[in-house]
Amino acid sequence: MDIFTALADQQRRNIIETLHQRGNQSIKQLTIDSSVSRQAITKHINILIKAKIVQAEFIGKERIHNLDPKAMQSLFNWLAPFSQKWDDRLNNLTKYIGDKDVK
Repeated sequence: MDIFTALADQQRRNIIETLHQRGNQSIKQLTIDSSVSRQAITKHINILIKAKIVQAEFIGKERIHNLDPKAMQSLFNWLAPFSQKWDDRLNNLTKYIGDKDVK
């Protein structure tokens, strides 16, 4: 599964936000504040792992999950040119509107 397909689901985006805010989390920890079941969280985590957005490691008997910074960086790198183009357009619009106000 590619990164964009994985990100298409709101619940998976919620999991990513939680991991970003809280860092390493077990399935149990991710389930505590979620409105979905442990099984659903597990399913979504496995999809995020397959998409290489999330990493998992065993600490003792518990599987701990965290974001893979390489995946986030590759996503950022892909989006950066689009972001820059829109920033430029908005800056030009702001300048145009500012010039109209002066006249």
